[in-house]
Amino acid sequence: MALASSSSRSSVLKPISAALSCTSSVRRWISSGADDSTTLTIETSLPFTAHKCEPPSRAVQTNPKELMSFFRDMAVMRRMEIAADSLYKAKLIRGFCHLYDGQEAVAVGMESGITKKDCIITAYRDHCTFVGRGGTLLEVFAELMGRQAGCSKGKGGSMHFYKKESGFFGGHGIVGAQIPLGVGLAFAQKYCKDEYVTFALYGDGAANQGQLFEALNMAALWDLPAILVCENNHYGMGTAEWRAAKNPAYYKRGDYVPGLKVDGMDVLAVKQACHFAKEYALKNGPLILEMDTYRYHGHSMSDPGSTYRTRDEISGVRQERDPIERVRKLLISHDIAGEKELKDIEKEVRKEVDEAIAKAKESPMPEPSELFTNVYVKGYGVEAFGADRKEVKAALP
Repeated sequence: MALASSSSRSSVLKPISAALSCTSSVRRWISSGADDSTTLTIETSLPFTAHKCEPPSRAVQTNPKELMSFFRDMAVMRRMEIAADSLYKAKLIRGFCHLYDGQEAVAVGMESGITKKDCIITAYRDHCTFVGRGGTLLEVFAELMGRQAGCSKGKGGSMHFYKKESGFFGGHGIVGAQIPLGVGLAFAQKYCKDEYVTFALYGDGAANQGQLFEALNMAALWDLPAILVCENNHYGMGTAEWRAAKNPAYYKRGDYVPGLKVDGMDVLAVKQACHFAKEYALKNGPLILEMDTYRYHGHSMSDPGSTYRTRDEISGVRQERDPIERVRKLLISHDIAGEKELKDIEKEVRKEVDEAIAKAKESPMPEPSELFTNVYVKGYGVEAFGADRKEVKAALP
């Protein structure tokens, strides 16, 4: 197995398991003088499985700088979600809270394959998608704790993150409701003749919703640039996919719409699939992507996640398929980074997360009058009670 030693040359690297077994034959990056501009072509760990379309190549182009960014970005997301777990248990986060740890490769790989001009809309497991779109840790923790510095001014909570300027149209709490909204975004893109697409994400638990099929039918009739992404973490709340769906091959569920099954724990495979999907949708209309992924936490913080699956299953996925560890092994086996350097990055990430939490705690709670702003039903906004704070307080139950 040979590695490219300049930006003008590239060759296919074997999957991680193969790369680790033959590191003695690998030319070391430091000794060969490679830098961040060096082109690498790495083969995905698993092949893509296609329905009514030709799958993309397993050979994914990347470079050392991108691989390092993958590692750091996923480390930030992982630490952020673990910190959210602790804050919830300390009762600093209230209400619903759905964590994403284990699924980071989907959020990070997707961003690498598209641009911020493309739109993303997702369900309530939305913290990492928001960060992938450029959201800050302060905005995340402030929103989770109901503070004014949050991305939705502390009024949305865990399930309603939003960043319109970066093409992120939410977190949505109603199961499957974001799918027709995403198709609507794609309709607007086609109507305005934009060369961009919309990724509408949903879980396997929402895959049987009627609104999904209604929206998909419209997208296919009008050849909209809509990509429906099923993040299949195999459990809709506490129900295994095979108990909820007669056909759990979600990438085929569109029947008349092409689909692609992707290893959602492989960040490079996600990057390749999303790049392919964007090009396909702009030319041909909608496509379904099924990301085969896994969540380490339960469905939400109220779910221990161990009553409907075994601890051995969870630890087995961590050992064999963890997205961060896959990139760590690539970086180390090809001498792009050493173990100490990567641990130092993780220490930096931990410090950044802790600092963001401290700043979020300093942010004030929303004013009581804010309860009546951003309400879109006439007569139920702040004007119904007057702008005076005393009047607003008097109107509160």
